[in-house]
Parts: sequence; structure tokens; C-alpha cells
Amino acid sequence: MRSSLFALALIAAGGVHAADARVQVLSATIKDQKISGASIILQKNGEQSVSAVTDAQGQANFDAGLLGDSASLIIIKKDGYSNLVAKCPCAGLTYALSPVMQNLDGLRVVLTWGDTPKDLDSHIAYPGSHIYWRSRRGADANLDVDDTNGFGPETVTLERKHQGETYVYAVHDYTDRNDPSTSALSASQAKVFVYVGESLVRTYYVPQNQPGNLWTVFRITGEGEFQDINTLRGVKVDAEDVLGTLSDVSNEQNHVVAANQAPVDSARARTLNQSGEKAYHAGQLDDAITLYGQAIEQDPNYGQAYSNLGLAYQKAGRKAEAIWANRKAIALASGATAATVRASSYYNIGRMYEDAGQSASALENYRAAKREKANPVYDNAIERVSAHP
Repeated sequence: MRSSLFALALIAAGGVHAADARVQVLSATIKDQKISGASIILQKNGEQSVSAVTDAQGQANFDAGLLGDSASLIIIKKDGYSNLVAKCPCAGLTYALSPVMQNLDGLRVVLTWGDTPKDLDSHIAYPGSHIYWRSRRGADANLDVDDTNGFGPETVTLERKHQGETYVYAVHDYTDRNDPSTSALSASQAKVFVYVGESLVRTYYVPQNQPGNLWTVFRITGEGEFQDINTLRGVKVDAEDVLGTLSDVSNEQNHVVAANQAPVDSARARTLNQSGEKAYHAGQLDDAITLYGQAIEQDPNYGQAYSNLGLAYQKAGRKAEAIWANRKAIALASGATAATVRASSYYNIGRMYEDAGQSASALENYRAAKREKANPVYDNAIERVSAHP
């Protein structure tokens, strides 16, 4: 039986305990630690929410029908941890809560799944590092938790993303590593939760009804943009050779297009974004953040919604999340206002780094803002930071 952990905060959740419709909550960063006192809320449109609190074993019981309904949403909260939100069915699954992160450039990835396959592995590759169960530490990254008996979690924590370096994250079905045509991974209920700061910023669900034992989930560009991939394929390699199968997506010259996404609803996205703007101007920041996030769910390439989300996060004091959203806004900016959007986003990122005392990163972003568009404000910022390195 192989050893544990991998290094980027990736958590594996899931697993049916029994037909008694239990849900269990564990720590994403401490193996097998049960989380008691967590609030679990089940929501379904048109129906009243149902809630419970986890016991000493980190468990809570619910109506099996509600947990098994794909129209239900599970929300898990506990002070000191990021809120977790996921789609059901979720009967018998294990979910892992991520402690709030402090680093502006930190990242945590949590993988969860069901009872089978028993052994899914997280892999993250970036220059000089390939983090997985056999190589649990990399440059500023650690495999916190590894699981070989189903459910997860597996967790990788990236303490600091390196500017200019490309990161690729994938899930390998180690149990079925010699069967490229297996559908076990597709049927595993695997989910990947990505945390920045105190927030869950991305959730990925394994593609359904497809063969393959390697799920390439996302890429982070050298500029810090998250790019969804969400693709299954079959490989026949040992764990240490998974890195070689990711070389195509590790090269940013190769364009990636997210597969298996829901249809884009641009009109709905615009409506939600407008509602978010109204909430923002009314000072209702949590509502604004939720609405902008819903707009992005309807249209993942909606640059204006990301820009607005960055402003809302920044005003709410959630700087790591604001940087993440602004980087996505920069990547998606287009049309006549593209240079203005990119310049202002770079400037906002620079302000947050400057406030955190990270002068080199602040200066880099202020200079990027000036390259996009001339503005005395950017000149003053460059001069100010340069005087206090």
C-alpha cells in the first residue's frame, strides 16, 4: 500500500457510508480529523432549507431523498474555514473544509470522491516540481493529505504561486492505471474545490459517462489566470510518469478550451451582473459577490463580471480573492475598453500588494498598468514604490 499526501491543498471528498443518508465533514489539511460543530445546509429551489450540525464524528443525518436529489445544493460552514458549496447528490459523501488561507498568492486544491475507485491521486506540475504521493513537497507547495481508501480528501496547498510559471493540475485514477478505457473515474463523483484566501473560487465536477483514467482539471498561466480544461483521457503510465502526459497543456502556446461545460446563457449572465452592481452600490457586498459569481457560472468568459467581482472582493477586504478575479478580468478583457480594464485591474492588484508590503510585486503590476494605458496615477504609484523598495 503506497504512502500518503501530495503538495498543493487538493482535497478528496465523498463516499457513501450507508443508506442512512449521512454526510461527513473532515479537515482538508489534517488527515482523518473530524470537524464537529459545522453547519450543513441543504437548499432546493422552491423548498425550505434544511440544516443540521455535525457531531463529534463530523457527521450529520438528512432525508435520503433530499441528499440524493441533483437539484439540491449543500453548503457547509464553520468559523475559521472557507464555506463549501457543492451540487448534490451527496448522500453518504465526505466533504473537507479548508482553513482560511492568509497568503495573497496562496492556493489550496481539495479533491473528494465516492467509495470507488479506492485510490485517486492529485498531481500538480510546474517548472522544477511534480507533486503527488511519491513526491509530496515542491517549491512552496505541499501534499497535505493523501487517501488510498476511497472518499478522500486529498489536499494540496500551494503557499505561493510563482509569477511567470505555468501550473497544471490533474487527477489520476491510480486504481485503474493500467486500464485506459475504464469509466470508473467518470462514475466516481469526484469533485475538485479550489480555495483562494477565505473563499471557494472554483469547483470542478468530473465529466460524466466518459472513458479515461486521467482527468486534467485546470491550468494556471504565468500571469495567474485560471484556465478550465476539465477533460478525461486514457493513459497507461505509472504515477511518476503522469507528468509526461501533461506536457501538452503545460505549454501555454497550446490553447486550451474547457470541455463539458454547461451552455452559456449570456442574457442571464448580464442580468445577474446588473443585479450585482445594484447590490454593490447599496453596500451589500456579500450579495454582490454572490451575484457576480452566479453571472460567471452562466458565462465563464464574462470579463466585466470578473472585473466587478474583483472590486467587490477588494472592498470587502478579501485581497487574495480580488487578485484572482482581477487576473481573470485582465485575461478576458476585449473590445474598445480592453486596455482600460487591463490597466485598472493591474493597478488594483498593485495597490493590494503595496498594502501588504510586497513592493516588488506592486511595482511589477503598476508598470504593467502603465504599459496598457498612460495615467499620472500609475506614474505616481511607480515613483512611490520605487522610493521604498
